[in-house]
Amino acid sequence: MSVAGTGDFSVGLTGGIGSGKSTVADLFAQRGVTLIDTDLIAHKLTEPGGAALPAIASAFGSQFLQADGAMNRAMMRDRVFSNPVAKKNLEAILHPLIGQEVTRAAAQATGLYTLFVVPLLVESGRWRERVTRILVVDCPEELQIARVMQRNGLPEEQVRAIMASQSTRAQRSAAADDLICNDRDAAALVPQVERLHALYSALAAQP
Repeated sequence: MSVAGTGDFSVGLTGGIGSGKSTVADLFAQRGVTLIDTDLIAHKLTEPGGAALPAIASAFGSQFLQADGAMNRAMMRDRVFSNPVAKKNLEAILHPLIGQEVTRAAAQATGLYTLFVVPLLVESGRWRERVTRILVVDCPEELQIARVMQRNGLPEEQVRAIMASQSTRAQRSAAADDLICNDRDAAALVPQVERLHALYSALAAQP
């Protein structure tokens, strides 16, 4: 799958749950960068009328669909985090569809460079060759837990289970070309984004 947009330069943005990927991505988008978020694509695929819903109903049963036709995310989250086979089955449905949408969106990109937001970029092992640089948003694990508990209303043990299914901080840092530290307020992110945007813009402008 090719993910090149208007140019050859692209960035893969990742980080653990609660690290602040979306906040950082929005700051880049405000600077005219083309943003392609695989999580948002996955949500659209599982919203009412989404392309993934027939296969999900067939594989998991209609009880995994809500009254409005959308996938019941809470029920599916409980199933896949307790059942590795179910997780693989869901991925087998979603990943090809996500890949198609990523390719389509990248072909229509108009920014100086493209930023792909991929929560499981390091885990997938397939994105390293698809992007020019990997940018990791990092913060202490206890801060991750606190943010997700507040944002999603999940109990601590479930947040820790999600984190355990992802790469460790050390693994993400080892894969990173660039790192943004998000252990303070959002204002502290701005100079970090500005510095990297200047770097990426200069690299993207090179022949």
